[in-house]
Amino acid sequence: MSDTTHTDQARQAALETGVPSEIAALIGERQYPVTANFPVERAYGFNTLAATANGNPLYWDEGVAQALTGGPIAPPTTLSLWIRPHYWEPGAEGEQLALQVHFDLKAAFDLPEAVMTDNTLTFYDPVRPGDVISHAQVLKSVSGPKTTKLGSGRFWVIDLEYHNQNHDLVGIESYTGFGYRRDEAETAGSDS
Repeated sequence: MSDTTHTDQARQAALETGVPSEIAALIGERQYPVTANFPVERAYGFNTLAATANGNPLYWDEGVAQALTGGPIAPPTTLSLWIRPHYWEPGAEGEQLALQVHFDLKAAFDLPEAVMTDNTLTFYDPVRPGDVISHAQVLKSVSGPKTTKLGSGRFWVIDLEYHNQNHDLVGIESYTGFGYRRDEAETAGSDS
């Protein structure tokens, strides 16, 4: 199935469950493109490796890295590190959010609470020191109304598509979120 067909089906499914047309139209669209304002650095990778006690020689031994990947690469699990905004940086206005589409959906559906229920990371081309990573957020789907133990709301899936400065796909990070409103009877009972 092509991406276009999948997107059309996801938009139609969203509309059929009461998702407003302006939100359904965003399914499959690249939003909030950002390019990191710093290149990939080995030191950041070393800090992550040290914190997780990861002794894989691919990341520590130049000879192994050359033999296996044609030179040093960043640990794949650091992919999102290269685009995470700092809480504050010069010239920025307000708090910098890494997953803005998630917060947009919470606001659009008036769902004050939210949790991430799943996170999957798929790797493609390796990230190398000196690469400059960019990403965009892509809303993949929005469910109809659901009720869970947490409350009533909707699930949504958002992909972050990561590319290097050559526009090569280096990874896709997929988040499933559940935005919800707590059951009012349950909330009132917990105040007693």
